[in-house]
Order: sequence, then C-alpha cells, then structure tokens
Amino acid sequence: MTPLEMAGVFAAGAGAGAMNAVVGSGTLITFPVLLATGLPPVTATVSNALGLIPGSVTGAIGYRRELAGQGRRVRKFAIGAALGGLCGATLLLALPARAFETIVPTLVGLALVLVAFQPLIAKKVRSRRAKGHSSRPDGGWPLFAGLSLASVYGGYFAAAQGIIYISLMGLLLDEPLQRLNAVKNVLAAIVNTVAAAFFLFVADFDWTAVALIATGSALGGQLGAKTGRRFSPAVLRALIVTIGTLALVQLVR
Repeated sequence: MTPLEMAGVFAAGAGAGAMNAVVGSGTLITFPVLLATGLPPVTATVSNALGLIPGSVTGAIGYRRELAGQGRRVRKFAIGAALGGLCGATLLLALPARAFETIVPTLVGLALVLVAFQPLIAKKVRSRRAKGHSSRPDGGWPLFAGLSLASVYGGYFAAAQGIIYISLMGLLLDEPLQRLNAVKNVLAAIVNTVAAAFFLFVADFDWTAVALIATGSALGGQLGAKTGRRFSPAVLRALIVTIGTLALVQLVR
C-alpha cells in the first residue's frame, strides 16, 4: 500500500469502529476502501473481519454499564453467535458471492422496518402481556434462533449485522434500546472473533490492512461507545434507520 492508501485504511477502520459501537454497518466503510487498494474481495473480507475485532471489543467494554444484569442472557446468545459466525465464515469460502445477493438486502430492509416501528410493536407486546399472555425475559427460542441466523450472516459479511440484531431483540425483549445495543456489541465481537479465527487457518490475510484497521477500530470503538451512550432512544433509532437505509442503498447497487 502507498502511504495515502494506508492513511485511508486507518481512517476507515476508525470510522467503522465508531459506527459499529453505536449502530453497526461499519463494514460498509472499510470493505470498499480495502477493495480500492486492490485487495481481492475474499482477502478484503477476512482481513476486515480480523481487523474489526479490537473495535468490537472496545465498543462492548464502553457499554459495560448497560450490560449489567444481562449476563445470563448474553451467555445464552453467545452460543448461537459463535456457532452462527463459524457457519457464516465457512459459507464465505464455500459459496459464490451471488448466493447472498438477494437475501441480504431483504434482511436489512426488514430489520429497518422493525427498528423504525419498534415503539409501536413494543406497545402492542406490552398490551398482550397485560391481558395475561406470558413472555420470557430472554425472548425464548424464537429470539435465540433469529440471532443465531443473523450471526451466520455476520460471519459471512457483517454489513448491517448489528441492525438485524437490534431489530430482533427490540421485537422480542422489553428492554431500553441502549441495553439492546450493548448486547449487540458483545455478539458482534464474538462473531468477528470466531470468523477471524477460522479464517486464520484457511484464508490469506493482508496483514498491513489488518493492523491499520485494528488500530483505527480500537480507537473508534472507544469514541463511538462514549458518544452513543448519550443518545436518547429516539435519536439512536433515527441514526440506525438512516445508516441502515444508506447501507441498503449500497447493497442493492
């Protein structure tokens, strides 16, 4: 890489780390930049997955207050995230890129609708509970299965993965959006780590890109967590929908 390209990759890593901590979809910043430096798509994907791990970790640490009392829930979801991330990483090397070109925009679009209408959905859910319908504090098997499938997608590509996580949890959990965002950061960190560990044995990395993204994303994750925790639910939801819409536009091009 030229010095200018290295600076661009570092800046993209910082931006992706901050975006992932607050919303998700940071891959939509780093992936095109890596392709612009001349990396093949698969090499760019696996290098990006490994490089974003520090940002995912710092983002999760930044939300540690919101994780209080969610240990059991996170441990349960972590199992599905790890298995899903490994499955998605395997699919990246086994399937052609076209395999996900149809389903990915559909998933992201549906997730955006769920996030946008989450207050209305939550109101209806609370109304059902008031009438005697039972609920489970961890969302039951439907949420576990949904998050596991989202993790398969995350291990494959990861763009808008966080938005899908939040939309599913917002639908099935009666929790503030910031607490859901904290769980999202932990799950994303697990998926990135499992996928990257798998790629270490079967794929080629560009270690310069990995180092630059890792450094930038670690700094960006800290900044994003400090900033994102101050957002009101309405602001955070608007930001998720806005960034998710931009991600959707880019995905369908």
